[in-house]
Amino acid sequence: MADTTGNPTDTEASSGSDNPTPRKSSWRHIGPGIVVAATGVGAGDLVATLIAGSNFGYTLLWAAVLGCLVKISLAEAAGRWHLSTGRTLFDGWASLGRWTTWFFLVYVVVWGFVYGAAAMSSSALPLQALFPGVMDLEWWAIACGLVGLVFVWFNQYAVFEKVMTVLVGVMFVVTVYLAVRVTPNIPDALAGLLPVLPDEKDSVLNTLGLIGGVGGTITLAAYGYWVNAKGWTDTGWMKVMRIDNRVAYLTTGVFVVAMLFVGAELLHSANVAIAGGDKGLVQLGDILEAEYGSATATFFLIGFFATSFTSLIGVWHGVSLMFADFVARHRAGARATGAEVASGRRERSRPFRLYLLWLTFPPMVLLFQGQPFRLVILYGVLGAAFLPFLALIWLLNSARTPAEWRNGRLSNGMLAAAGLLFLVLCVKQVADQPWSEFF
Repeated sequence: MADTTGNPTDTEASSGSDNPTPRKSSWRHIGPGIVVAATGVGAGDLVATLIAGSNFGYTLLWAAVLGCLVKISLAEAAGRWHLSTGRTLFDGWASLGRWTTWFFLVYVVVWGFVYGAAAMSSSALPLQALFPGVMDLEWWAIACGLVGLVFVWFNQYAVFEKVMTVLVGVMFVVTVYLAVRVTPNIPDALAGLLPVLPDEKDSVLNTLGLIGGVGGTITLAAYGYWVNAKGWTDTGWMKVMRIDNRVAYLTTGVFVVAMLFVGAELLHSANVAIAGGDKGLVQLGDILEAEYGSATATFFLIGFFATSFTSLIGVWHGVSLMFADFVARHRAGARATGAEVASGRRERSRPFRLYLLWLTFPPMVLLFQGQPFRLVILYGVLGAAFLPFLALIWLLNSARTPAEWRNGRLSNGMLAAAGLLFLVLCVKQVADQPWSEFF
């Protein structure tokens, strides 16, 4: 029987069988997919889709949909690895060589430092717009970081999932309302499902960026950990996991398509440009107020906050869980198992809470001093290069995975396409960095 946290007891977590009974699919099981959808689609992703609609109308709707299909295959592979092997993704990745340990360590230190400040600022922007004159942006950001820290510190996965589900509901209602409010041109939208590239410079790279930007890369890696934290630890949960994963990216698809509709109808038709980054959503709030009134603008800002804050607490929980797994495996020198994640001990561990503190307090310095130039460059490069889930092509075609659950042609094709996509985007990201100013 599960304990009051929603995690299985130690006996449950370790009592798998060679042929576990398949669990019956049910909507009540859906959970990790909602979490990964909420975490993966942040304010930046919505702005990128909004700008795509603003610049090209419905032309790149197909790219947004394709991005969701690519992420479905990647997240499914991560979940399948966790369930079919009983091992965590980092455990599999670490088996590829010692270099993976050092890369991950550098990554989580640099990425966490810069992302912490970005996530807190993103959550603070809509609050400052909703409550003007109450506090400066920096103090709103600190408040968001502290609330996220306290929430994740004192709650385990079951409560975390419920809160994320509520916030996703808010995001869903707001984005769908806006899409309906702007009265989309359905024939043009259907035409946008045909794969056509805009006739502009760098249209191929911009399109690939939109495909790769539908949801975050590190949250895909965290998906398998949330699957285990839910209590799913063996292949009996495989069908449930796959349905859960599809729900995740169907939800993601609704978010991005709705925002592309808003960009196409509200901005593209009026030839209105907005800034990139989170501040573009604040601008959109002003445009909505002028067009539809203050109630619509307020409603949108509430959705903006839900979008940003789910990404904050999602990373606070998911990446801290990955870091705790990394430390536990390094210390023990033995396999890291999904059953250990399912037991809930990782969420109460010292490494989990230390990384929570790292995500929260050191980045506050950046809120007042700006982001160090060299650190931002390293953050961009490491963020583009962090693709441990692409190692799943190797792991899921090797003897590390039971034969029944290895990749088929479709899985290999989708993972290979995703690998090529992210390789191109990684090279572009590295090439775009101002290296001459770095040294």
